Amino acid sequence: MNDHIQPDGSEGFEHDHGALGDAEYAEFMELAAVEGFDPEDVEGAIEAAGHGPLPVLAVVGRPNVGKSTLVNRIIGRREAVVEDKPGVTRDRVTYEAEWAGRRFKVVDTGGWEQDVFGIDASVAAQAEFAIEAADAVVFVVDAKVGATDTDEAVVRLLRKAGKPVVLCANKVDGPSGEADASYLWSLGLGEPHPVSALHGRGTGDMLDAVLEALPEAPEQSFGSAVGGPRRIALIGRPNVGKSSLLNKVAGEERVVVNELAGTTRDPVDELIELGGTIWKFVDTAGIRKRVHLQQGADYYASLRTAAAVEKAEVAVVLIDSEESISVQDQRIISMAVEAGRAIVVAYNKWDTLDEERRYYLEREIETEMGQVAWAPRVNVSARTGRHMEKLVPAIETALAGWETRVPTGRLNAFLGELVSAHPHPVRGGKQPRILFGTQAGTKPPRFVLFASGFIEAGYRRFIERRLREEFGFEGTPIHISVRVREKRGKKK
Repeated sequence: MNDHIQPDGSEGFEHDHGALGDAEYAEFMELAAVEGFDPEDVEGAIEAAGHGPLPVLAVVGRPNVGKSTLVNRIIGRREAVVEDKPGVTRDRVTYEAEWAGRRFKVVDTGGWEQDVFGIDASVAAQAEFAIEAADAVVFVVDAKVGATDTDEAVVRLLRKAGKPVVLCANKVDGPSGEADASYLWSLGLGEPHPVSALHGRGTGDMLDAVLEALPEAPEQSFGSAVGGPRRIALIGRPNVGKSSLLNKVAGEERVVVNELAGTTRDPVDELIELGGTIWKFVDTAGIRKRVHLQQGADYYASLRTAAAVEKAEVAVVLIDSEESISVQDQRIISMAVEAGRAIVVAYNKWDTLDEERRYYLEREIETEMGQVAWAPRVNVSARTGRHMEKLVPAIETALAGWETRVPTGRLNAFLGELVSAHPHPVRGGKQPRILFGTQAGTKPPRFVLFASGFIEAGYRRFIERRLREEFGFEGTPIHISVRVREKRGKKK
């Protein structure tokens, strides 16, 4: 089912057991057996937490060809909303799936159409972004209708993207429909796979083809994995000074700066030497509001900003100190946290603040920025260059936390002391305990804890807070997953 560890014992996401070496893994599995856990369940938990990003499969096609029905068939449950009319799906929605022992992400998209306006244009843009972000694509065509002009336009889009494509001829409910599917060879995308997403016919063969098209794991697009410079994304609302900051650290006018909000549309990459190190700074478009409420150039700019964050290692979130911290600022920070990036918060225009505004800003930071209290903070002025020298140390601190790994033995000693001093509250006459755990991955740090019962969200946050106090992890989100021992595994 799983590939074996590399013979040289090197670490990386190609390991099934995450960041654990051979000896540490064997010791950990012995501990799991003593506590009554199923070895396969433990291996699956470590693999799930320890992998790098899963490969991504985008399901695309024109409206009402059965994309969401196919997604439900692939993931094995009715999650995607299905209705017998076009245009039900609008946003990109991501699910986790497994086939033949391999896990991957499936992205359901709205129907792609050409020459559309308003919300239909936004739906089409989401589908285009899904193709751009995917490792492989399933192109769904209605075999009963055959190839339409819109399908031909999607083919041109897919050829331009250069991604591996699996052609799915949907709505083939019996042998008689396979002749209709054969006509789709004319699209020039290779063999059409006749499928009935509604009844499941042919989906196994199609998924076998999907596994051949998907990489084992997608390429790490950020610097250190391929030996390039570390990637820093500058993100924030429009007009907070991202382009000015980039120009200041570069020491010259690299990007256009204007008082008009929204000057930057496309992410701009610049190699800049700071502190004796080459960094790749990415200036991004400001994110105005929820992506699906935008339109036109702002809409595409927000999608490209989200893609730039995914490719970065560190997100430097710029906040305008002159204005109150907004819901949009918090949403942008959440985007970086959910992407698993190291984070530095930079309060710009600090030199313009009077004492009263500084007092109220500090209060706002305490109340509104609690979700990233662990992130390094710098107070800067992109206009004058004030405190720019503090930016690189903050970025280096965040990267160090992002890459920190705690050995399993040390982690379990810490967990033992923590559980003894602060046990989980009794709920329903039972008191669940954290039995043992391991750090299965880094970038960001990912932990798997094994417990005797359900662990409440409040106690998980308590564990995260204590992990930070004990081991640092400054500037990085932490992912904690908990596996509960099933009753059958415990000997009476």
